[in-house]
Amino acid sequence: MYFQRLKDLRDDKDLSQAEVAGLLNIRQTVYSRYERGAQTIPLQHLLKLADFYNTSTDYILGRTNQQKPYPKK
Repeated sequence: MYFQRLKDLRDDKDLSQAEVAGLLNIRQTVYSRYERGAQTIPLQHLLKLADFYNTSTDYILGRTNQQKPYPKK
């Protein structure tokens, strides 16, 4: 399910796959595999995207439908 959330979050910000891939310092083809569910997203990329999109990793992974991030301690 996370791959659909990745695509939706990217689309909501009107970003291309290449732009998000640049943020992660990876090729667009690798990021495309994340969005298609063809490759598991590494933890460091998941964390970076959660921070970038101002959401939680749980939201991206489909463990919650609450898009707001958890409060910082």
